[in-house]
Amino acid sequence: MNPAAETPPAQHAELMPARRGLRRFFPSHPFRLFGAMLFVLVLVALVAGGVLFAHELHSSRLQAREISRFAATLDYRRVAGRSDAVRYPAHGPFDQRLGYTELPDFIERLQARGFDLAAQTRFSAALIDYADRGLFPPYREKTRAGLDVLDCRAGVLYDFRYPYRGYADFADVPPVVAQALLFIENRDLLDDSRPTLNPAVDWVRFARAAAAQLGRMVKDDLDAPGGSTLATQIEKYRHSPDGITYDAREKLRQMVSASVRAYREGEQTLPARRRLVLDYLNTVPLSAAPGHGEVNGLGDGLWVWFGADFERANALLSAPPGQGGSLQAQGLALRQVVALMIAHRRPSWYLARGRDELARTTDAYLRLLAEAGTIDTALRDAALSQPLPFRDLAANPALLPARSGKGTTAVRTRLAVMLGTSLYSLDRLDAQAGTTLHGGLQQAVGDYLGSLSDAAFARSQGLIGERMLNPATLGAVHYSFTLVERTPGGNRVRVQTDTTDQPLDINEGSKLELGSTAKLRVLATYLEIVAELHGRLAELDMPALRQVEVARQDNLTRWAIDHLATAADRSLPAMLEAALERRFSASPGEGFFTGGGLHRFGNFNRSDDARMPTLREALQASINLPFVRLMREIVRHTMYQVPGSTAQLLEDAEDPRRTEYLARFADREGQVFLRRFWRKYQGLAAEDMRALLLDGLRPGAERLAAVFRYLEPEAPPEALAAFLGQRLGDALPAESRIAQLYGRYAPEAFDLPDRGYVARLHPLELWLVGYRMRSPQASLSEAIAASADERQAVYRWLFRTRSRSAQDSRIFTMLEVEAFLDIHRRWARLGYPFGHLVPSLATALGSSGDRPAALAELMGIIVNDGVRLPMQRIDRLRFAADTPYETAFALRPEAGEAVMAPEVAAALRNALSDVVESGTARRLAGSFRLADGSELALGGKTGTGDNRIVIGGRAGMALNRTATFVFYLGPRHFGTLTAYVTGPGAAAYRFTSALPVQILKSMAPVLVPHLEPGAELACLPSTG
Repeated sequence: MNPAAETPPAQHAELMPARRGLRRFFPSHPFRLFGAMLFVLVLVALVAGGVLFAHELHSSRLQAREISRFAATLDYRRVAGRSDAVRYPAHGPFDQRLGYTELPDFIERLQARGFDLAAQTRFSAALIDYADRGLFPPYREKTRAGLDVLDCRAGVLYDFRYPYRGYADFADVPPVVAQALLFIENRDLLDDSRPTLNPAVDWVRFARAAAAQLGRMVKDDLDAPGGSTLATQIEKYRHSPDGITYDAREKLRQMVSASVRAYREGEQTLPARRRLVLDYLNTVPLSAAPGHGEVNGLGDGLWVWFGADFERANALLSAPPGQGGSLQAQGLALRQVVALMIAHRRPSWYLARGRDELARTTDAYLRLLAEAGTIDTALRDAALSQPLPFRDLAANPALLPARSGKGTTAVRTRLAVMLGTSLYSLDRLDAQAGTTLHGGLQQAVGDYLGSLSDAAFARSQGLIGERMLNPATLGAVHYSFTLVERTPGGNRVRVQTDTTDQPLDINEGSKLELGSTAKLRVLATYLEIVAELHGRLAELDMPALRQVEVARQDNLTRWAIDHLATAADRSLPAMLEAALERRFSASPGEGFFTGGGLHRFGNFNRSDDARMPTLREALQASINLPFVRLMREIVRHTMYQVPGSTAQLLEDAEDPRRTEYLARFADREGQVFLRRFWRKYQGLAAEDMRALLLDGLRPGAERLAAVFRYLEPEAPPEALAAFLGQRLGDALPAESRIAQLYGRYAPEAFDLPDRGYVARLHPLELWLVGYRMRSPQASLSEAIAASADERQAVYRWLFRTRSRSAQDSRIFTMLEVEAFLDIHRRWARLGYPFGHLVPSLATALGSSGDRPAALAELMGIIVNDGVRLPMQRIDRLRFAADTPYETAFALRPEAGEAVMAPEVAAALRNALSDVVESGTARRLAGSFRLADGSELALGGKTGTGDNRIVIGGRAGMALNRTATFVFYLGPRHFGTLTAYVTGPGAAAYRFTSALPVQILKSMAPVLVPHLEPGAELACLPSTG
């Protein structure tokens, strides 16, 4: 062996340790070769992996393939009826505003109100699992949405879109706006050289943000830049709780959800990335402004915060600098746009208190944009030279124009109540409401009524003249019209409109004295009682009839017995016709003790004073006194029939059992009234109970003080003064008088029955309201137990004999209150809208008030042979269309409720037809002629009312004057037409119900085509 050969060359000496190391692991030559190869392969793999990883971070190619495959499994479909495979979101400002989070509650509320689920979505199994993990379902989200109200043929009656301003397409965005946004928020988002880029993660920014968060663990005040992209920001402010990233887990949820959403339509994401820019500009939250509400999107932000016109700003920024407008105007528009892009980071701070800081930050970004070449220096300098002028929201509030359309106002109000939301929130729901309204006819009627303020047109329609109008007053008179069609599924409102520009709907949102229309309610009650008496007495033979005990003042029962005893035809229709032929005096010479005092009533025409008309004739001519006397008969009959009446006890003042009977009577029958009052006030707050108690109470300082001191015994005199001021206005007594009332009606000054008498309220009603205000959580059984002494006290005082005449008047007042409680029950069953009737015979002339819509409902009962069908305005609803949360409802058909005997309804129809043939509506006769030459059967009732402020117990100025006609047109249609004037000047108007009758006559050419059998008015709702 050559020793020299074993000595390595000097230049390789440094490799010897490595070789020795290799030999240690690979002692033989083949193993040394394998080890070297493995080393090289590992090194190559690491380098290749690094290259592939870098390529993936740059291109997202692998993510695009895998995530798009997964996203394709996250689908859903619309199915008929109820679905058991859907997940509604639980949070997120976007989902809350559009109503998606409220859909479970909406479903429950609407099903309880007569709607059935017509359709829902069904999630795939993968989408259910995805949503159950808390991730946000991927779908094409709406940047603008709102309420649509459709007519019965799916024509648009009302639409609302929020945000109000926005870009329709990415191409509409000025390039400088998009470039400025990307420079500030997400610079590489639209890199078209990376077609499969995942827009949810900017890895460089994410790594920088993660490192900064680690640094914060060491140093709390270290500045930590955010790692969000536009995609994750959109997920955050739309779907995260409160629109905030609370922790790293929430950030991860945003990133995953945004990634899946980006690849929902495939591997190529450039179209989705452009939509991200568009969606961000259209929906970015920019705080809220007084009088406007939430501000979302660049378009609304420019208008609300700066008063800038969105379209003009876009035109300026789309033009080259110095063209399409002054360079200064372009600079201001750019400055405002950049300011709002920055303000999103802390909108409540920047747009309210930090405006100076916002201006400085905007200046800094404008300089950076110029340095980056995004804008030129001339535009930069023009923008920097401009101040940042904010809108003065106090002097110039950002108010939206009011939307007109009274039919849709009523629909929206009703829908808001059904859903338990406000009109503001309702308009911003992703919802569609299908109505029964006929848009074409509604528009035609609205246009016609609106034209009546033109003197020439009004004269051509016969509206100027005696008992009508004069040209100078035309503009002050408003009109309200409702037309309803009876269909097998319910009464469908086809037209509901009025000519005011106020949001109040007089048809449903008012309480008006509608005058003699109340006579229709009185007549209906009278004929119902006659039908009841017929059912009770008609089967009796002559001897049995003569043995029926009749109370001394119950003339109605006595008349029924006499009729059945002498009539050849004892059928119900014949008895009802005989009831309409009864004669009542029209003389105003008699005084009527009612409502706690003596009252006198007059007729509209003095020529009627000497007449003795039948009830049919009195209805035709709308004569007052026969109906006052008829109401007296009804009240006295009811006194002896209503459960709980004390009238029977008063017939024999010497009955030795009175004391013992009274105790049992007071306990048992007092509970009858207590339960009735409990139902009346059930579910109301204290203020609402007090308001309802006082509703219908004739306002006077004595009565109001008696009630107030009972309900709030600890309140100071100042509280009484404030209360009386609210109720009496200018009629408020002097301070000394208030102090006197405060002491006079102290809690210990009167017992409960006397206080009820002073207030003209049933004492148990007064007691119950006081008890409920003190014990709002108490149950009915607890109230009954607590009222034992009060029930005895209410009835015991009636039977003392010290002053018989004074007692009789008090007894009668209480009996009248009790009778009107039962009369109210009858009226409410026929659609009367209020919880109280004024216990006075003046109710026969309209003093208890009414609503045109409620009168129309009564007419519907009469037209439909006594069956009360639901009054329908909304028959289909659809929420979240074309989203995973789509839910549709259809109104459930209802058979209706029989609330009136068919014979009574027929008798009323005949009596109302006489009003048109020969009564106060006779000018309407022959006006509605169909195409085949036949005439529609018409009927109705007129009424005129003045609603006045009462000052010092005497009628003061009129608040409004009304003239109403409630009618039916043929076998299927009915409604109301009201003319009215509001304000103190109403007292000067003298028009009567002849005015609405003439208007309806002149509207015949508009209405008749829609009243033909099979005409287009009979549009049917869709069920989808």
